[in-house]
Amino acid sequence: MTVPTGVRAPRREDLVGHQRPLPTEDVVEVAGLRFTSLSRTFCDLAEILDLTALVAVGDRMLWRWAPKLDVSDLERAVKAMAGRRGAKRATRALELLDDGAESPKETELRLLLLAAGFGPFASNVELSDAEGVFVARVDLALPLLRIAIEYEGDHHREPAQWRKDIARRRRIEALGWIYLPVTQADLDDPRRLIADLASAMVVRR
Repeated sequence: MTVPTGVRAPRREDLVGHQRPLPTEDVVEVAGLRFTSLSRTFCDLAEILDLTALVAVGDRMLWRWAPKLDVSDLERAVKAMAGRRGAKRATRALELLDDGAESPKETELRLLLLAAGFGPFASNVELSDAEGVFVARVDLALPLLRIAIEYEGDHHREPAQWRKDIARRRRIEALGWIYLPVTQADLDDPRRLIADLASAMVVRR
Protein backbone atom coordinates (compact mmCIF):
# COMPACT_ATOMS: atom_id res chain seq x y z
CA MET A 1 0.00 0.00 0.00
CA THR A 2 1.36 3.41 -0.99
CA VAL A 3 0.54 6.57 0.93
CA PRO A 4 1.64 10.16 0.18
CA THR A 5 4.84 11.49 1.68
CA GLY A 6 4.13 12.75 5.19
CA VAL A 7 1.37 10.20 5.88
CA ARG A 8 2.21 7.31 8.18
CA ALA A 9 2.51 4.11 6.15
CA PRO A 10 0.41 1.24 7.54
CA ARG A 11 2.13 -1.90 8.79
CA ARG A 12 0.61 -5.25 9.59
CA GLU A 13 1.28 -8.91 8.93
CA ASP A 14 -0.43 -9.08 5.53
CA LEU A 15 0.36 -5.57 4.35
CA VAL A 16 3.51 -3.66 3.40
CA GLY A 17 3.17 0.10 3.48
CA HIS A 18 5.24 2.54 1.40
CA GLN A 19 5.52 6.30 1.75
CA ARG A 20 6.09 7.94 -1.63
CA PRO A 21 5.46 11.21 -3.47
CA LEU A 22 2.02 10.58 -4.98
CA PRO A 23 0.93 13.18 -7.57
CA THR A 24 -2.72 13.18 -8.57
CA GLU A 25 -1.94 11.95 -12.11
CA ASP A 26 -0.58 8.73 -10.60
CA VAL A 27 -3.86 7.93 -8.84
CA VAL A 28 -6.99 6.40 -10.37
CA GLU A 29 -10.32 5.51 -8.76
CA VAL A 30 -12.03 2.18 -9.37
CA ALA A 31 -15.27 1.21 -7.64
CA GLY A 32 -14.73 3.91 -5.06
CA LEU A 33 -11.20 2.77 -4.21
CA ARG A 34 -8.03 4.68 -5.03
CA PHE A 35 -5.18 2.88 -6.79
CA THR A 36 -1.88 3.87 -8.30
CA SER A 37 -2.15 3.98 -12.10
CA LEU A 38 -0.86 0.98 -14.01
CA SER A 39 2.22 2.83 -15.29
CA ARG A 40 3.03 4.04 -11.77
CA THR A 41 2.43 0.55 -10.38
CA PHE A 42 4.86 -0.91 -12.93
CA CYS A 43 7.52 1.57 -11.83
CA ASP A 44 6.92 0.87 -8.14
CA LEU A 45 7.12 -2.88 -8.73
CA ALA A 46 10.50 -2.39 -10.41
CA GLU A 47 11.87 -1.76 -6.92
CA ILE A 48 10.83 -5.16 -5.54
CA LEU A 49 10.39 -7.66 -8.40
CA ASP A 50 13.11 -9.40 -10.36
CA LEU A 51 13.39 -8.70 -14.09
CA THR A 52 11.42 -11.75 -15.23
CA ALA A 53 8.49 -11.06 -12.92
CA LEU A 54 8.45 -7.39 -13.88
CA VAL A 55 8.38 -8.22 -17.60
CA ALA A 56 5.51 -10.65 -16.97
CA VAL A 57 3.54 -7.84 -15.30
CA GLY A 58 4.25 -5.49 -18.20
CA ASP A 59 3.35 -8.13 -20.78
CA ARG A 60 -0.06 -8.53 -19.16
CA MET A 61 -0.66 -4.79 -19.03
CA LEU A 62 0.05 -4.51 -22.78
CA TRP A 63 -1.58 -7.81 -23.89
CA ARG A 64 -2.72 -7.14 -27.44
CA TRP A 65 -6.16 -8.72 -27.07
CA ALA A 66 -7.11 -6.53 -24.08
CA PRO A 67 -4.50 -3.82 -23.47
CA LYS A 68 -4.81 -1.95 -20.19
CA LEU A 69 -2.55 0.94 -21.19
CA ASP A 70 -0.55 2.29 -24.10
CA VAL A 71 3.15 1.49 -24.23
CA SER A 72 3.92 5.19 -24.68
CA ASP A 73 2.42 5.87 -21.22
CA LEU A 74 4.69 3.22 -19.77
CA GLU A 75 7.72 4.64 -21.56
CA ARG A 76 7.05 8.11 -20.14
CA ALA A 77 6.63 6.75 -16.62
CA VAL A 78 9.86 4.75 -16.79
CA LYS A 79 11.77 7.72 -18.18
CA ALA A 80 10.47 9.89 -15.33
CA MET A 81 11.80 7.48 -12.69
CA ALA A 82 15.43 8.05 -13.69
CA GLY A 83 17.63 7.94 -10.62
CA ARG A 84 15.11 6.01 -8.53
CA ARG A 85 15.80 2.57 -7.16
CA GLY A 86 14.68 0.07 -9.79
CA ALA A 87 14.99 2.52 -12.70
CA LYS A 88 17.57 0.40 -14.55
CA ARG A 89 15.46 -2.72 -14.11
CA ALA A 90 12.35 -0.91 -15.38
CA THR A 91 14.24 0.37 -18.41
CA ARG A 92 15.54 -3.11 -19.24
CA ALA A 93 12.08 -4.62 -18.72
CA LEU A 94 10.60 -2.10 -21.12
CA GLU A 95 12.97 -3.34 -23.83
CA LEU A 96 11.79 -6.94 -23.29
CA LEU A 97 8.02 -6.45 -23.22
CA ASP A 98 5.91 -8.52 -25.62
CA ASP A 99 2.22 -7.79 -26.05
CA GLY A 100 1.68 -11.30 -27.41
CA ALA A 101 2.58 -13.16 -24.20
CA GLU A 102 -0.43 -14.79 -22.55
CA SER A 103 0.99 -16.10 -19.27
CA PRO A 104 3.87 -15.49 -16.86
CA LYS A 105 5.37 -18.86 -17.78
CA GLU A 106 5.44 -17.91 -21.46
CA THR A 107 7.30 -14.75 -20.49
CA GLU A 108 9.73 -16.70 -18.32
CA LEU A 109 10.40 -19.18 -21.13
CA ARG A 110 10.94 -16.43 -23.71
CA LEU A 111 13.37 -14.51 -21.50
CA LEU A 112 15.29 -17.67 -20.66
CA LEU A 113 15.77 -18.50 -24.35
CA LEU A 114 16.64 -14.92 -25.26
CA ALA A 115 19.29 -14.92 -22.51
CA ALA A 116 20.68 -18.13 -24.02
CA GLY A 117 21.19 -16.35 -27.33
CA PHE A 118 18.13 -17.52 -29.27
CA GLY A 119 15.42 -15.45 -30.92
CA PRO A 120 13.84 -13.12 -31.62
CA PHE A 121 10.63 -15.08 -31.14
CA ALA A 122 7.09 -14.52 -32.35
CA SER A 123 4.52 -15.04 -29.59
CA ASN A 124 1.24 -16.95 -29.94
CA VAL A 125 1.53 -17.54 -33.66
CA GLU A 126 -1.51 -19.02 -35.41
CA LEU A 127 -0.84 -21.97 -37.71
CA SER A 128 -3.16 -22.97 -40.54
CA ASP A 129 -3.21 -25.85 -42.97
CA ALA A 130 -2.93 -25.66 -46.77
CA GLU A 131 -6.64 -24.77 -47.04
CA GLY A 132 -6.27 -21.94 -44.54
CA VAL A 133 -8.06 -23.80 -41.75
CA PHE A 134 -6.84 -22.91 -38.26
CA VAL A 135 -4.78 -25.69 -36.64
CA ALA A 136 -3.20 -24.24 -33.49
CA ARG A 137 -1.74 -21.20 -31.79
CA VAL A 138 1.74 -21.85 -30.41
CA ASP A 139 3.34 -20.02 -27.47
CA LEU A 140 6.66 -19.20 -29.10
CA ALA A 141 7.80 -19.68 -32.67
CA LEU A 142 10.74 -19.24 -34.96
CA PRO A 143 8.50 -18.99 -38.06
CA LEU A 144 11.21 -19.01 -40.71
CA LEU A 145 12.60 -22.23 -39.25
CA ARG A 146 9.14 -23.62 -38.45
CA ILE A 147 10.01 -24.39 -34.84
CA ALA A 148 7.27 -24.20 -32.21
CA ILE A 149 8.01 -24.07 -28.47
CA GLU A 150 5.17 -24.70 -26.03
CA TYR A 151 5.03 -24.40 -22.25
CA GLU A 152 2.89 -27.20 -20.81
CA GLY A 153 1.65 -26.74 -17.26
CA ASP A 154 0.34 -29.48 -15.00
CA HIS A 155 -3.20 -29.19 -16.39
CA HIS A 156 -1.89 -30.83 -19.55
CA ARG A 157 -1.58 -34.08 -17.57
CA GLU A 158 -5.36 -34.41 -17.21
CA PRO A 159 -6.56 -37.28 -19.45
CA ALA A 160 -8.93 -35.25 -21.63
CA GLN A 161 -6.40 -32.46 -22.12
CA TRP A 162 -3.62 -34.97 -22.77
CA ARG A 163 -5.62 -36.56 -25.60
CA LYS A 164 -6.31 -33.14 -27.13
CA ASP A 165 -2.62 -32.27 -26.85
CA ILE A 166 -1.57 -35.44 -28.67
CA ALA A 167 -3.90 -34.71 -31.60
CA ARG A 168 -2.86 -31.04 -31.66
CA ARG A 169 0.84 -31.88 -31.69
CA ARG A 170 0.29 -34.41 -34.50
CA ARG A 171 -1.41 -31.76 -36.62
CA ILE A 172 1.34 -29.19 -35.96
CA GLU A 173 4.06 -31.66 -36.93
CA ALA A 174 2.06 -32.68 -40.00
CA LEU A 175 2.42 -29.08 -41.17
CA GLY A 176 6.19 -29.57 -41.12
CA TRP A 177 6.90 -27.85 -37.81
CA ILE A 178 9.31 -29.08 -35.14
CA TYR A 179 7.46 -29.12 -31.82
CA LEU A 180 9.38 -28.62 -28.55
CA PRO A 181 7.28 -29.08 -25.39
CA VAL A 182 8.58 -27.42 -22.22
CA THR A 183 7.72 -28.07 -18.56
CA GLN A 184 8.66 -26.49 -15.25
CA ALA A 185 11.55 -28.94 -14.99
CA ASP A 186 13.04 -27.38 -18.14
CA LEU A 187 12.74 -23.90 -16.65
CA ASP A 188 14.45 -25.11 -13.47
CA ASP A 189 17.31 -26.68 -15.43
CA PRO A 190 17.23 -25.47 -19.06
CA ARG A 191 20.41 -27.15 -20.30
CA ARG A 192 18.65 -29.96 -22.17
CA LEU A 193 16.05 -27.59 -23.62
CA ILE A 194 18.75 -25.24 -24.90
CA ALA A 195 20.63 -28.16 -26.47
CA ASP A 196 17.44 -29.50 -28.10
CA LEU A 197 16.52 -26.10 -29.54
CA ALA A 198 20.04 -25.66 -30.90
CA SER A 199 19.82 -29.11 -32.52
CA ALA A 200 16.44 -28.30 -34.05
CA MET A 201 17.87 -25.13 -35.56
CA VAL A 202 20.77 -27.07 -37.06
CA VAL A 203 18.32 -29.53 -38.64
CA ARG A 204 16.30 -26.70 -40.16
CA ARG A 205 19.31 -24.84 -41.52
